[in-house]
Amino acid sequence: MSQDIHTTAEAVEGDALPRKVESHAKGCGETGHKRLPDALTRKPVKQKSAAEWAYERLILYIQNFEEQLDNEHEVAMGFAGNETGVLRIEGLGYFDPDIVTFYGTDAEGGRMQLIQHVSQLNVALRAMPILRDDVEPRRIGFQLAAELEQDT
Repeated sequence: MSQDIHTTAEAVEGDALPRKVESHAKGCGETGHKRLPDALTRKPVKQKSAAEWAYERLILYIQNFEEQLDNEHEVAMGFAGNETGVLRIEGLGYFDPDIVTFYGTDAEGGRMQLIQHVSQLNVALRAMPILRDDVEPRRIGFQLAAELEQDT
């Protein structure tokens, strides 16, 4: 039992701060502990819409996934339960209070947009080979994270 004494302000602050917890089998997707970016913790979670909070966390997941990719792959998302295939993520947005939008292209290069309610959010990140001649992988997670920092 802890003997720590907390003020009411400390208890409320601790309750409002986001936490991220992960566990991986040895050698499988280990990402190490990272401090959450200041942009995610400046505004209390209770003051964020469901869409804003989902958007911010998706950026972190995409960025973390991209850190594990080689230079011949980039991030895409797969769809379950239908024949839609994959969407190469080229943009991400939200519409308060509860809509998240993914922008990108399908496997053949056609434009695609997914609009999803946060209550049905289910994203499977996939590594897809780069199809362009420039062979520089797009790292949308890092771009989105930088924009998130600029917005705050």
